[in-house]
Amino acid sequence: MINFSKYTSLLDKCAICTSAICAFHCLSLPFLLSLFPGLAVSVFGQEFFHEFLLGLVIPLSLISLSSSCKRHKSWSVALLGLTGLIVLIFTAIMGQEALGKHVERATTLIGASLIAAGHLRNYALCHPTCKH
Repeated sequence: MINFSKYTSLLDKCAICTSAICAFHCLSLPFLLSLFPGLAVSVFGQEFFHEFLLGLVIPLSLISLSSSCKRHKSWSVALLGLTGLIVLIFTAIMGQEALGKHVERATTLIGASLIAAGHLRNYALCHPTCKH
């Protein structure tokens, strides 16, 4: 079995970046589409892009948070990240058609923020000597 604890810092950073990209994409896409309508047919304008990011953040978060929480025993960090994942998965399953454009955007931002907050806290607990 692979010991992921030595990679936790990198996994936390990757999950934070992926969540931030998801939030940025969600907030900026409508504005960018009004400036550059051609983006609608690019990968950034497709629903696949959200699914791709979700496919990255789920394993990154599960591996990083579970291996770290075994070490620092702060299970609230895992709960925070897991709540964010559940919100993102729920939003992806329900989609814009069921939730509406504004609710989908809000729940995506909430989920991404919860995941990022969980990973930031996880990083802080795993690296207590770092100045944040």
